[in-house]
Amino acid sequence: MGKTLHPGPQKKAKMPAPEHWVSPIPFGLGKMKPKHIRDTMKIAWDNRDNIGYAANIITKGVCDGCALGVSGLYDQTLEGLHVCTTRMNVLRLNTMPAIKPEILHADIDELRKYDSTELRKLGRIPYPMIRRKGERKFSRLTWDEAMDLIADKLKKLNPKQYSFYLTARGITNESYYVAAKVARFLGTNHIDNASRICHAPSKTALKRSIGVGASTSNYLDWIGTDVLLFWGSVASNASPVSSKYMLEAKKKGTKIIVVNPYREPAMDKYWIPSNPESALFGTKIADDFYQVNIGGDIAFMHGIMKHWFSMEEKVYGSAINHEFVREHVNGYEELKSKVLEQSWEEIIESSGVSKERIIELAEVLANSKNAVYAWALGLTMHSFATDNISQVANLALLRGHLGRKHAGLMPFRGHSSVQGSGEMGADPFVLPGGGWDAKNVERMEQIWGFELPKWQGDIVGVTLENIVLPEDHERKVKLYYLSGGNFLETMPDPDFIEYALSELEVRVHQDIILNTSTLVDAKEAVIVLPAKTRYEQEDGGTSTSTERMVYFSPEIPGNKNKIEEARAEWKIYIDLAKRVKPDTAHLVDFANGFEIREEIARANPDYDGIQHLKKQGDVFQWGGAWLCEDGICPTPDGRGSLIRVDIPDLNKKPEQFIVTSRRGKQFNSMVYNEVDPLNGAGRYDVLMSPADGQKLSIAEGEGIVVYNGFGVFQGTAKFVDIAPGNIEVHFPEGNFLLPRGRYEKFAGIPDYNITVNVEKAERYNARKDTQYVEKPIADLETEVS
Repeated sequence: MGKTLHPGPQKKAKMPAPEHWVSPIPFGLGKMKPKHIRDTMKIAWDNRDNIGYAANIITKGVCDGCALGVSGLYDQTLEGLHVCTTRMNVLRLNTMPAIKPEILHADIDELRKYDSTELRKLGRIPYPMIRRKGERKFSRLTWDEAMDLIADKLKKLNPKQYSFYLTARGITNESYYVAAKVARFLGTNHIDNASRICHAPSKTALKRSIGVGASTSNYLDWIGTDVLLFWGSVASNASPVSSKYMLEAKKKGTKIIVVNPYREPAMDKYWIPSNPESALFGTKIADDFYQVNIGGDIAFMHGIMKHWFSMEEKVYGSAINHEFVREHVNGYEELKSKVLEQSWEEIIESSGVSKERIIELAEVLANSKNAVYAWALGLTMHSFATDNISQVANLALLRGHLGRKHAGLMPFRGHSSVQGSGEMGADPFVLPGGGWDAKNVERMEQIWGFELPKWQGDIVGVTLENIVLPEDHERKVKLYYLSGGNFLETMPDPDFIEYALSELEVRVHQDIILNTSTLVDAKEAVIVLPAKTRYEQEDGGTSTSTERMVYFSPEIPGNKNKIEEARAEWKIYIDLAKRVKPDTAHLVDFANGFEIREEIARANPDYDGIQHLKKQGDVFQWGGAWLCEDGICPTPDGRGSLIRVDIPDLNKKPEQFIVTSRRGKQFNSMVYNEVDPLNGAGRYDVLMSPADGQKLSIAEGEGIVVYNGFGVFQGTAKFVDIAPGNIEVHFPEGNFLLPRGRYEKFAGIPDYNITVNVEKAERYNARKDTQYVEKPIADLETEVS
């Protein structure tokens, strides 16, 4: 596996390509587009009190924003400088001074007047704090007091009654690894991470289809492949530097196709600020859009394969790569019979795409020697997400688009090093270097020197539900230890989440900033611990990009706003272990970051090489340039598997809509702008098709209500180019419509899509007094601008 090495960054094409220009008007004046220069100047102004340190982070650190993996101003894909507004927006988290004491220690109800955006802007957490039951304010603690309180509580609890969670907020592989090790050392398998609510199904699906849960290809493979197919992804908004790669790909003749319910403006036309040609004239990114229904992707892919099999009946080998299938793939006949069972009527109804259009894409792929299939949350945040992604793998396996240059499968991850979280073992189902199987457990027990708990840990959603179990239940979670994260704004059913968080006996927030969840009460105490950023971590830290590049980010000195009492996250976990089990804590102790990397290399053989990363710019790619190289998969028989999947039944009545959530100008749940500069949508706008508006006699800008048996969302109609019968609301504002307890059966991701009714606000409110919708629900406060 991984025989060929990545060749390193390539030169950009020098010649302009007017055929890809959006507008002859320089800078697209007057058009709806990102205002990069204005935004960058604002960010520079915001960081003016620490501008030298901010500059050092940008030029010497590895981006803590998206998972492209930009180190300093450079990456492994294209030569030249790379910087983007996503990274700039996150920058202030690393340069801010501490929150002013008069605000920090104000009455809790004063703090609760701030939303998470306002709380973030207040500054960093300066020192350990506590707020006990009944207390109105946070009070200061010493580190010893805080850690002793947490340790004393853990000693009293059954390890099944406490849980750890790590977000993707700039956390390094070292911190994920130490957290995973300490959790097991303390006796719990309740440890989870942010990929559970974004890309966990990608890993699960790829494991069962091709034996490895990571991207098989590189960004370089985009540039010159025949087709780059984006599924449910707004890559240009989530990871703006990727738009540079797309422009280079188009110049090399790559056709970019987007499958998504909404014709996202950022995937249609984009102005790339660091590319003079694109900054002036814009870039037409997508060559074609297929506007599939939300949840209709499986049917759509069945249609593609159905046409392939009909092509095969006429000319053998015209669509299926039989040589590849024969040598490298299992389950061909079984998949074929499954596909042929599907009627075109079912396929068209579920997908929302016409037979002619499905055939068109099927033939494009059948005639493409190479293709890279990339996807994001549009495929992963479903109750059938693993099947969605295995179906994408089916397409690649049937065509032999795997394990070589310009071909492969790529889960397009959104956050820096979330790829590394599971690979370090911060996951209830895995340990470093493998799964939770007897052989790997025994191997890790030998490396770690202590016995691991043998019971199955729970995913984040289940641990939150377990907080409200009866008092005497052995899995009633009583203490939650959070490294970052805000469940109030990332999980379905926020009202229940708030109640659950308040029912915990002790809640620990290890973070750099406050958020709304930090301010929720607890039965005994809320303890807040100030963490260092990745750029302050002693001995530097590493992160793993989407394409499996492991980058070293050095410790960056010179922070004028240094938080004196902040500690590196991995050091806090070790301190906790020493207080809970002092006699054996030497087994989880590390003198420095280099020792952690030495052990990671032993614990996860894929990461052999991480121990050599020591200075700025150091990087290696685990697995080599392509996983499954030459079609040989890391499975017991070396073959990939075609997986038969059913078209899901969404239980949608004819008058109902399917709603999905979308990000606007934000990073994860952190909102940076109330209006999306790419489409002008406000946070409470409901994106819907003009045809649906006409059918419901709804005018653009009119107040509407989106509701179901779980919740109510009051917003404003905004007409966009989206497939009829589908609507989009912003995340997290729309999470009140989502029920808790609906998890994808393989990977455990919550379902972020649901059937809803849509009505004019005046009609809904007129009926509300006499006719409740399933159950009475208080109106949400909304701002309609």
